[in-house]
Amino acid sequence: MMIRVLPMRTDDAFTSMALDEAILRLNATGRSPSTLRFWTWSPSAVSIGFFQSISKEVDLAAAERHGVQVVRRITGGGAVFHDSDGELTYSFVCREGDVPDDIIESYRVICGGLVLGFRRMGISAEFRPVNDVQVNGRKISGSAQTRRDGSILQHGTILVSPDVRLMFEVLKVGGTKISDKSIASVYERVTTVERETGKKPGMDEVMEQMVEGFGEALGARIFHGEPTEEELALAADLRKKYSSREWNWRR
Repeated sequence: MMIRVLPMRTDDAFTSMALDEAILRLNATGRSPSTLRFWTWSPSAVSIGFFQSISKEVDLAAAERHGVQVVRRITGGGAVFHDSDGELTYSFVCREGDVPDDIIESYRVICGGLVLGFRRMGISAEFRPVNDVQVNGRKISGSAQTRRDGSILQHGTILVSPDVRLMFEVLKVGGTKISDKSIASVYERVTTVERETGKKPGMDEVMEQMVEGFGEALGARIFHGEPTEEELALAADLRKKYSSREWNWRR
């Protein structure tokens, strides 16, 4: 397999989701290659799964107060807080035939790139079904997936050094109040690159290790490229959907 790696981007939530869908659509028609990309969010955002309700998952007043955008994904799964300074996000698009048909096994193969990337940074990560990467039982990455017209999009988080207190403010976490105890409970379940290595690496450094990990895990040849004009034009059109109330409040 050949995998195109795009330069790291920093985008708002609507642009990020639009570009993912644009690459997925064009891959399905043979006009975009298998693609791996990494990005950061500006401003911070919450993405909710396709089947979720914004009002049930997000404290909209808190999100507005902190300038946090809210967007609906085309993938399933739960609501995720994306910290602009503390998370690197990845997405991978390929044809269904490039990975196992079984959903969990396809997650295992694609998340294998993350596992090897973390290990290259000295972090003993492992895949944990259905779609997590963990370190000593603590989640360091979560992913979501969708399949359209013979192509797969999988995207997810790489927790570098997220702001857990802000996450508690903008997500409705089972009515849990923000406290040192509640934040400590999160760190019993999740971990970060900074926590595991004792330092906060640059996002470029994390991306570099992850690219190597994906190439090894998928037995792929990596080449670096830019988004095509067709991809960017389709993304610009799709951004209108992702920024619309009709899309984000559809459930």
